[in-house]
Amino acid sequence: MAADTEYMRLALAEAVAAAAGGEVPVGAVVVDPEGRILARAGNRTINPADPAGHAEILAMREAARVLGNYRLTGCTVYVTLEPCVMCAGAMVHARVGRLVFGATDPKGGGVESLYRVGVDGLLNHCFSVTGGVLAEAAAEVLKGFFRERRQAGG
Repeated sequence: MAADTEYMRLALAEAVAAAAGGEVPVGAVVVDPEGRILARAGNRTINPADPAGHAEILAMREAARVLGNYRLTGCTVYVTLEPCVMCAGAMVHARVGRLVFGATDPKGGGVESLYRVGVDGLLNHCFSVTGGVLAEAAAEVLKGFFRERRQAGG
């Protein structure tokens, strides 16, 4: 879908901005059913020392604020990396309609790689998932970030 690629490019820009701030480069965008961007964010866990400062959580918080409702019914969350269990659980609670992600996360993926939160029918809400949108670009942003950290000795 052309729209998926467009929104994922915006999420990638958030990931790059997060990396520039020393954060693990993950970006997210929340879009309402009409295609309006409600929020976007990059990871912010290190600087504010917030273990829940994942891009998806931050973007969903802002989208909920914009809508005045914690339920993001019908909204789509675009994220550059497959969400972890915490973020996938928050998507269930927010009642998102759809998740679109870039790269899979074989070490922590909560919707496809390790677990199937939000898609397995075990919880009180399910959402549809489209993975692999701009996966190579998303993976390269992450690989480049960690490569630079290793070379810098950090």
